[in-house]
Amino acid sequence: MLVALYNRTFDEADVPLLRSILNLLDQHKLQLVFYKEFYERLQAHIPFTTTPRLFTGKKDLPAHTDMLFSLGGDGTMLDAVCFVGNSNIPLIGVNLGRLGFLAAIPVGEVEAAILSLARGSYTLEKRSLLHLDSSIPLFDGSPYALNEFTIHRQDTSSMIKIHTYLNGEFLNTYWADGLIVATPTGSTGYSLSCGGPVVFPQTSSFVITPVAPHNLNTRPIVVPDDNVISFEIEGRTEQFLCTLDARTEIIHSNVQLAVKRENFVVSLVRPDEHNFLKTIRQKLYWGIDRRN
Repeated sequence: MLVALYNRTFDEADVPLLRSILNLLDQHKLQLVFYKEFYERLQAHIPFTTTPRLFTGKKDLPAHTDMLFSLGGDGTMLDAVCFVGNSNIPLIGVNLGRLGFLAAIPVGEVEAAILSLARGSYTLEKRSLLHLDSSIPLFDGSPYALNEFTIHRQDTSSMIKIHTYLNGEFLNTYWADGLIVATPTGSTGYSLSCGGPVVFPQTSSFVITPVAPHNLNTRPIVVPDDNVISFEIEGRTEQFLCTLDARTEIIHSNVQLAVKRENFVVSLVRPDEHNFLKTIRQKLYWGIDRRN
């Protein structure tokens, strides 16, 4: 089994854990290919007797890679989505960050997770993505997102107006700081913090959630993901922020934008003892009495 390792930043306090992960992977005879910048940072802390195989992005990630390990938080996992794209390479996330909805393997369960992988005791969860169509090239040839697409005001305290359409039919004008279109996977991210609902990953839907809307009766709405959602933006300035997951572009108001379901999916690796219900109970502290 060929396993790719990706990390974008780590603290020195993480080095013992990273060393342990490398040792466990080696013990189970898993072949490794390192993200080049990760390997170069790691060299200062962990001696390598030979130079491992390296990759710098999706163009030189070996096509026969069996799995990509994301070592970090959810942001690191979202980066990794751009590496695998439509290659069908599954992703697994070890949580070195904080909340970790996507990077769902906690530090204390790393050894058990690697053992599950070596035994083939895991499932693949298919997660839908959204695709951004725009009248100008954006996001460096990777116009897709696992979590969400957003439009935001830029460099002003004034709200913006976002005229929103479903399959060309007018839905609403949102007077707000911005607007989020989230996938089911992204429903536990930025959308949730803005009052959006939690949606099961298998649901074929988008969640449209306004950011700080002026009209208090404007609520998030769930729509089928076979809709094309398009936008027209107005504001006191001519430039706005447009994001896909953690990536950001500055756009002019005359740029045409539309969101639809991407034509490929991403597979997330889940050891058999993990599932969505367990994750949300743990991460959102459902049913836990915190008064003591």
